[in-house]
Parts: sequence; structure tokens; C-alpha cells
Amino acid sequence: MGLFSALMAALMPACDGINLKRLKPGVTTLAETRDIMGPTTMEWTDADGSQTLEYARTPNGIVNYMIDFGPDRRLRQVRQVLSEEYFARVKPGMSRDEIRRLLGQPASEQYFSLKKEYAWDWKMRNEGTYDYYFDVYFDENWQVTRTGSHMASIGGG
Repeated sequence: MGLFSALMAALMPACDGINLKRLKPGVTTLAETRDIMGPTTMEWTDADGSQTLEYARTPNGIVNYMIDFGPDRRLRQVRQVLSEEYFARVKPGMSRDEIRRLLGQPASEQYFSLKKEYAWDWKMRNEGTYDYYFDVYFDENWQVTRTGSHMASIGGG
């Protein structure tokens, strides 16, 4: 199973690149996007009828795509949200739902009982023998208290 997961993680960016090239803002419909990209990990609909589809590549990937559609169900934009630009938007007091919509599905979720704190993280990049992660910490009411980052050796060694 580990070898299969690693192989899929390696192939997913290549597949995404090919598929993303097929998406044309103002042209591609929501239905066509679903056919091209496959199942979503989450979806949101706004009051005006616009929609966002999430295509998370976590826990192994370093990209999460948010694909935005107007009320006419035509593609507006594709955003890769695991980047400094989006990490900088995380502020204390934001809710769990706001963070999920901003950054997509986290790579991992943990609860620290002594601190009474939840932590979500997203893989940012791989360098040599380390993975780097962006961390968001929540209190027990699921409000952001702080952010941080950490690195972990690849392969647990």
C-alpha cells in the first residue's frame, strides 16, 4: 500500500497539469470540469449562485486547487491555495470553516489535550530529506489562535 500511495502522489501533479490545461476561463462549464478533474473533496455555493469546487491533493501533495465558477456555471479561475499568499490571509479569530474554504483539506489534524488545542497542517514543499508544513492552531471553539510551520524528515528517519 505504501508503494502505491507514493506512486499516486508522484503521478497526481502530472495528471493535474494535463487536466488543468484543458480548463478555460469563461468557456469550461462546471459539468465539464467535473468530467475532467473527477470527484471533488468539498464544494461551496454562494448566495449569488457562484460555486467553488475543491480538489485537494493532501495529505501527500503540495497543492490544493480551488476552482471558481460564476452563477452561469462557467469557469472563472483556478487557484492553487497552498502558497504564501493564502497562508498570509490566515488571521486569529477566523473559524474552522473559513480556513477550510481558504486552504482546503489539511494534510493532517491533531488534538492536543493538555493545551486544549486543535492543529491542522498543510504540506508546503519538499526539499531533500524534509517536508515543510504550514500549521494553523484552533482553540476548542474552533477559532484560529495562531499559525506556525514545521519540518519533518521524509520516511520518518
